[in-house]
Amino acid sequence: MFKNRHSLKRKDARRIAEKLHDMLGCKVEKEMETAEYKDWKLLFINGKIYGFFINDIPFLNVEGLKVFKAERRKVVVDDGAIKFILNGADVMAPGIVNADENIKKKDVVWVSDERGLPLAVGIALMDGAEMVNAGKGKAVKNIHHIGDEIWKLSK
Repeated sequence: MFKNRHSLKRKDARRIAEKLHDMLGCKVEKEMETAEYKDWKLLFINGKIYGFFINDIPFLNVEGLKVFKAERRKVVVDDGAIKFILNGADVMAPGIVNADENIKKKDVVWVSDERGLPLAVGIALMDGAEMVNAGKGKAVKNIHHIGDEIWKLSK
């Protein structure tokens, strides 16, 4: 199922944990492994799939965001947008209620509902402030969401 699964050296695990902390504002355990699955490079934390790499950037998956309680790089959507996002649609600006002002175009971000439940991970197509104020257009390219293959592997 997984190819090339191996434990990370302490130094590499610490570097990834620091990067995740800087990006998301959450403390992540340092016992990590990586593995390949289809086109994905997965990140195991304490033996569970809690992250993956997007363009060689480590990021938590939906389950990891929930467990480690990420605070930064968050885009909040209204209830009307949820069903579309869970079907894999990109996040449209009109459905965005709030977004971290520090988000820059091309950043990896996560999407939550108004109650704070992580729904998806994606790539920002505009800056955070612009997402909230834009009346139209795609704001986040959906990479991973609840119900997709990575989510099923992490359950």
